Order: sequence, then C-alpha cells, then structure tokens
Amino acid sequence: MWPSSRAQRPVTSPFSQHLSLTAMSGSRLDPWVDSYAERTLGMTASEIRALFAVASRPEVVSLAGGMPFVQALSMDVMADTVSKLIRERGATALQYGSGQGDVTLREQILEVMEEVKVTAHPDDIIVTTGSQMALDLVTRVFCDPGDVVLVEAPSYVGALGVFRAYECGVVHVAMDDEGLSPSALEEAIRDVRASGRRIKMIYTIPSFHNPAGVTQGPQRRAEILRIAQREGILLLEDDPYGLLGFDGEPPRAIRADDAEGVIYLGSFSKTIASGLRVGWAVAPHGVREKLVLAAESAVLCPSNYAQLTVSEYLATQPWREQISTFRDLYRERRDALLDSMTSLFPADITWTVPAGGFYSWITLPEGLDAKAMLPRAVAALVAYVPGTGFYVDGQGRQNLRLSYCYPDPDRIREGVRRLAGVIESELEIAHTFGTGAVLLDSEGSVNPAPNIL
Repeated sequence: MWPSSRAQRPVTSPFSQHLSLTAMSGSRLDPWVDSYAERTLGMTASEIRALFAVASRPEVVSLAGGMPFVQALSMDVMADTVSKLIRERGATALQYGSGQGDVTLREQILEVMEEVKVTAHPDDIIVTTGSQMALDLVTRVFCDPGDVVLVEAPSYVGALGVFRAYECGVVHVAMDDEGLSPSALEEAIRDVRASGRRIKMIYTIPSFHNPAGVTQGPQRRAEILRIAQREGILLLEDDPYGLLGFDGEPPRAIRADDAEGVIYLGSFSKTIASGLRVGWAVAPHGVREKLVLAAESAVLCPSNYAQLTVSEYLATQPWREQISTFRDLYRERRDALLDSMTSLFPADITWTVPAGGFYSWITLPEGLDAKAMLPRAVAALVAYVPGTGFYVDGQGRQNLRLSYCYPDPDRIREGVRRLAGVIESELEIAHTFGTGAVLLDSEGSVNPAPNIL
C-alpha cells in the first residue's frame, strides 16, 4: 500500500536532529568532533600508512615490517597442537578464563624466563594480549596526564603511541653504540625535575633494540639500574627479542637484579607465533594487583584459547630447539643485509650491526631525508620505515630502519640493491641543488600500521 500524502511526519530523535543540523551547516563531516576527549587530539595516523598499503604488494621488497617468519614453524605440528587442545580441553579453551591468565601458562612462563635469569612467583605474572597490552596497562596504572616517561632516542613506535595516548610527556634520552646513555639519562632526569614535572618511568628495550638494533652490555645495564634506584624511578624493561641473540647465551635481564624496581615485559610473538597475541608482564605484587584490575576493566580476560594453545605448545614441543631455528634463520638474513649494504651502499652511510633481533638502524648522509625519500623508494619497489616514526619531537629525518626478519636472503639483497639506487639518485639531487629533502610534517605516527612495529 502506498503511503498517504497525509501520513504523520516521523518523529526525529535529538541525535537525528543534530546530524541534520550538522549536515545543513556543511562545516564538518563528524558530528561528534566537539565531544571527543582532549587526549584524542594527539591520536593521528601518519601518512606513511597509505604508503604501506602500496608496499604490501608482492612486487615490492619490504624491509619495513617486523613480522616474524612464522613459516619456520611446522604447520602440521601447530595443527596437531590445536587439534589436541580442542579434542581434550575444548570446553575450557573456548570458555572465559582468568583475568590474570591461565595458571599453568604462568608457571611455564617462569621456565621461559629462566633463559634470561628472571625469577618470580606465578602470582607475580599477568598474561596479556601481546606485550603491547602490558605496555598500555602499566601506563594506565602509573601515569597521569602531564607525567613524564623517559624513553630512548629512538624508541619503539608502539610504546610512543601508548604514552601519548595517555597524555604523557615523552622525553627522549640519547643512545650510543651500547644503548641508553647513563650520562644522558642523568642529565634528562635533572632537566625534567628542574622544570617541575614528575617522572614516572624509564622505558627501555635493552636487548636487540627496536629500532636501533643495539644491545646494552652487563655494565651498562647495571649503571642504568643504579640510576633508576637512586632516583626512585620505575624501570619498564621491554624484552620481546631477548631469546633471539645470534651468539652465546641470552643477555641477563635487568629485572633479574631488581624484582621491586623493574617491571619486565615479555612476548611469545617473536618466539612462537605473533598471531596468537600472547604476552606477559612480571611486576611487584602490589603493582600486579593493579594491572589485573586494569586488565579486567578493559578486556575482562584475554583469549583463553590463545593462552592454552601456547601452553600446549610449550608442554609438548621442543620450544628451545624452535627458537634456535629462528635464531639461525635470522642470523643468515642479518648477514645478507649487512653484506649487501657493505657492497652496495655509498661509503658515507653508516648502520648498526645487530647481535640479535630483527633490525638495523641506518644513518643517511647529510642532506637526505628518509621520510621524504620513502615515496620514491616505494616507486622503486622497496620499502623501509623512516626514522621520524620512532621519535615524538621530529628527530630521525636522516635515519631509517631496515628489517631483515621476513624476506629471504635473495629478496633482502634485491631490496638493498633497489634502495641503493634510490639513495644514489637522492645524493645526485642533493649535490646538484643543495638538498634532496622535501620537508614534511615532523610528527611521528601515534597509531602506526601493524606492519611497521
């Protein structure tokens, strides 16, 4: 039946009226723009996101993403592990679990952490959806708007996003070939406190740093810990790569020497499978209680299925041998990267030599801008991460991060060859016109694309 011309006018809600008024004004597309929390002002995505959509094409050699090479796992083994779990414990795996994490898995995490000399009680561990969630929980529990977090320069882009999302003041502290500089750390503490601001945490990645690729030696770790203890500042130790060293024993964690002043973050993303998203935090008893409460208010409980899958794998498979396989694979790819850069890059380019992990940090010659160069690199079918994404203050234009974990050695060599060609072209422009840089927005990405992590 056709509606009558005399049909009653539909009743409109205040929301509908608001949308109509907004649309009529034509002043903005988002009717809720005035309602957002102030903290969202800093939540901006870099234009680099769009470039990585292009860089994901198969013809592009990506030296950008920190994706572990999960193909090194036996998929038959993983299938059997999951199948056995569902057959024998499906009702538990598919049910809600503890907000703190499965107790058996927490006990197994103790065994994993023995590799880096960390001891704890299972009750001091909280299992999280990757260590990124643990970063978020720690920041949520400790930091008020305006509180300062001291971070390395450069630092992990995902951590910078968390700190800025909680409206922290992020202060970069200089690094050298052995990681975070103790003298620079002491100077930063003095300067921040002189300005009247409150320091809540020192955030560090001591082993096989992302993005710098450097590692703190035992003496350096001891110096940093002494400074944190003397100044009464919490140390947040992020250690996703600690078991992926290429030579000798894994570095001793800072947490191994201070159970009360250090929160330790770990992850299975790099050693089993990133897609399972299982990480953890080890914290002093009182802090752990707060982290559990924060986790329960956010997600109630992390994935029981993912946790029990990891637990089953640890219980039934030779996980140490699998990690050794990863180490050998990444060592070969690191060597391919270093060898090809040595033979193909211009002489005035420098880079770090990682002893483990996924990354090398590249410093370009004066006059080149890695961020401005990226579109031209992608056009040449090679991708990297510009250094600016690892700072909050505009530093890093002369730097870029190369990742060797995912492409095979031949692809790495081809990627370096393409990148070398782009750099040589940029140098020619710089020599001819004075600069090869086109200055772009200096802010790093608060919400990075997942494949640049």
